[in-house]
Amino acid sequence: MTNEIHSVITKQKQYFNDGHTLAIDSRIAQLKGLKNAIDQFEHEIYTALYLDLGKSPNEAYFSEIAMVKSEINYMLKHIRRLSKDRRVHTPIAQFCARSFYRPSPYGTVLIISPWNYPFMLAMDPLIDALASGNTAIIKPSEFAPCTAEIIDKICTAACPQELVAVIKGGIATSKSLLKESFDYIFFTGSHRVGKEIMRQAADRLIPVTLELGGKSPVIVTEDAKLSLSAKRIVFGKFLNAGQTCVAPDYILVDRKIHDAFLKKLIEETIDQYGDAAVNDDYGKIVNEQHFNRLAGLIDRDKVVFGGEFDIRNLKIFPTIIDNVDFADPLMQEEIFGPILPIVIYDDL
Repeated sequence: MTNEIHSVITKQKQYFNDGHTLAIDSRIAQLKGLKNAIDQFEHEIYTALYLDLGKSPNEAYFSEIAMVKSEINYMLKHIRRLSKDRRVHTPIAQFCARSFYRPSPYGTVLIISPWNYPFMLAMDPLIDALASGNTAIIKPSEFAPCTAEIIDKICTAACPQELVAVIKGGIATSKSLLKESFDYIFFTGSHRVGKEIMRQAADRLIPVTLELGGKSPVIVTEDAKLSLSAKRIVFGKFLNAGQTCVAPDYILVDRKIHDAFLKKLIEETIDQYGDAAVNDDYGKIVNEQHFNRLAGLIDRDKVVFGGEFDIRNLKIFPTIIDNVDFADPLMQEEIFGPILPIVIYDDL
């Protein structure tokens, strides 16, 4: 595998150095080819996302496929403007010169994508890499194997391997890739892995973009619009069965409106998901390991809604846990699942 990876990277670097990616018309043609391939295999994308994460066609479209198409359309519309030279102020020491900013591609880019939005979070960085004149290698998540296969099929149909290559595998593959001298690395995933990628990239001075998780609170204050707040929080939290890096991890709610807000939150969860146990549009947890971790975080004594799960189908249904303390186990890590803790405050 190491020799195969090195060979692909060498070919991509030569392809870039030969100038094949620099012309704007060429980049536009590449993006249009990618767009056509996505349209061609769209039905298979839906199938892959259902098999990997239980995503319904509606959720697969608006949270993944539509966003990818939007990114391509945006780049096709704005690529010439974004690629133009831009005049900037000339320092007095160079008073007789003309100064300008010129966007330039990095070279060969590595994209390591996650499993929670496996299509969108692989293709969006790829679109931007191609639009800015780079070659790219995608390493999709091994935890979404069906989506990895369709990404490979789309990229193979749309681009030569010298421009875009998909390399599938697990941790060993990632380690082999990180030993290579890429010109840029884009990673979406956990902070633990992000630290290791940044450490290895630093040894070669490779610039990186790390889009990592976090324990993000949503704050509901005394003067909040409770119905609207509940509607937005339920949508953001339980989309993709809570497996979203920008999901509200927990709620901080003012004690004065806690009871009224909790009632609205439960009503909104029922309104959006009904009986999740028989809701075919409700997705699953990605694998048994992640399922077991989440199930172990549910404190039965504090559950005020939900708490049920279906281990056979890897489903944990929307769960609200009240009167949570910062010392509770589920407050020690990013939840990344459909469990919503409520922490009550008296003084923000």
